[in-house]
Amino acid sequence: METLTGAQALIKALEREGVEVVFGVPGGAILPAYDPMLDSPIRHILARHEQGAGHMASGYAWATGRVGVVIATSGPGATNLVTPLADALMDSVPVVAITGQVATTAIGNDAFQEAYTTGITMAATKHNYLVTDAADIPGVVREAFHLAATGRPGPVLVDVPKDILNATLEWREPEGTIDLPGYKPTTQPHRRRIQEAVRRIEGAERPVLYIGGGIIKAGGSDALVELAEKANLPVVTTLMGRGAIPDSHPLTLGMPGMHGLYAATTAIQKSDLLIGIGVRFDDRVTGDPDAFAPLAEVIHADIDPAEIGKVREADVPIVGDARSVLEALVKEWGDRPLPERTDWFDTIARWQRDFPLSYDQKPDGMIKPQFVVEELHRITGGDAILVAGVGQHQMWASQYWGFEKPNRWLNSGGLGTMGYAVPAAVGAKAGMPDELVLAIDGDGCFQMTFQELITAAIDKLPVKIAVLNNGVYGMVAQWQRLFYNGRLSASELGDDALDYVKLAESMGCAGFRAITPAEVAPVIEKALAVDDRPVVMEFLVDPEEHVYPMVPAGGSNDIIIMGPEDA
Repeated sequence: METLTGAQALIKALEREGVEVVFGVPGGAILPAYDPMLDSPIRHILARHEQGAGHMASGYAWATGRVGVVIATSGPGATNLVTPLADALMDSVPVVAITGQVATTAIGNDAFQEAYTTGITMAATKHNYLVTDAADIPGVVREAFHLAATGRPGPVLVDVPKDILNATLEWREPEGTIDLPGYKPTTQPHRRRIQEAVRRIEGAERPVLYIGGGIIKAGGSDALVELAEKANLPVVTTLMGRGAIPDSHPLTLGMPGMHGLYAATTAIQKSDLLIGIGVRFDDRVTGDPDAFAPLAEVIHADIDPAEIGKVREADVPIVGDARSVLEALVKEWGDRPLPERTDWFDTIARWQRDFPLSYDQKPDGMIKPQFVVEELHRITGGDAILVAGVGQHQMWASQYWGFEKPNRWLNSGGLGTMGYAVPAAVGAKAGMPDELVLAIDGDGCFQMTFQELITAAIDKLPVKIAVLNNGVYGMVAQWQRLFYNGRLSASELGDDALDYVKLAESMGCAGFRAITPAEVAPVIEKALAVDDRPVVMEFLVDPEEHVYPMVPAGGSNDIIIMGPEDA
């Protein structure tokens, strides 16, 4: 039997889980774990802030489908992880966080860099552990990865006191299946529920498949397309579900909700059957829940039983893994004839024709942010892992980028975390080094975490960052203009003091700037030609441009503002 320190056992346990890269920042309490890492094949990427490290782990997990790992010290190191952990919890991202803790003898004594990490992160994690016996480390790490990756994925934290890291143990290989009382995710749907769902789908005149990120997490995209085609179902994809079905597919209507496409939102409102799979009926989609899809019966399938009935009562509730549910629906559908639903599809086509996305890019005017997104897509052919921050640029990216594959759209949907894009892009690039990783960010978001480009430069992770610089917190300013009589309070950034090109160069990156529409394409082409370091592209865009369509927060999805003339 092998004698190891707790720190050595921790690193060995990570190796045993197949971990190839961890993101982190060292400090006193976690320091014992950093020494054996020098002898490990695990690559450590040194972030400039623990929040950045957490978002890197999340971006890695999104892009690769594997569990992301972040490591931090006690006290402020752990508390700086709260935001990325909460973000991962909201968006169901599998992350394992390892945090150091003060010695067990000092816990509760307000020791230097002590924080009640498990208490603080209880509401920001799927589960967390405080390890008080070094012999427990192999089993706890195994459980943590199992919990993070199974059922509804999410973040799990393992807090390890310094004296436990320094203690010795006899390594015992964890054996057998993991048995966690109370944790038994239901993955296979009930057959009678599936039969009832198919009966209602077959009889519906105006059905809509309402698809969320759960499809992507479950790897259910192929089954989704098969069901949509067999049952002739129009499909709407939430912000987190973009790419679950190709945007080029004729059954795809795009994103519904607050800034969704008119046809997608209105199809839900007029539907007689709403088939929600891997969705949680988020308020950004439903608006006023009492006015949401008022004519529709609801089929709701989700791996998390707590989501079913939380916002909207389901006529056919189905608990199960999204892929398994879709495959069961396809099997039950069998060789039934294809429903025509001609009137329904004619109506949808009319909405698409009469209420398209639109913007006005004048050749001699200011750059429109939508134009930048379309040019990025055109020049790259859409062949990139696309990351976005939060705000107007996030909505424009979702609206104007054509998504053809799953796991290639990363953004902070549930928590809405500004500053997500740069570190998440770095994490995605670390996991998928042969892919083009492109982040579309706003100047407000970029200024929160741009220091992680130093990490990208030093670790040779050549991400591309497109900053849509409008000089304001765009979505905040939009709301202030629409709902606060145009009074801009604390939303103007004063970007005149900042030179993004010089800033990029000072961090070891290349920097380019476009001021006119004619300069947009050349800047993108220059950026794509650089492959030995990160690149920042600054686009000076129209600060008055708003995101449309728009449903005011809490309003009815029947009232959609299509442009300034409706506001």
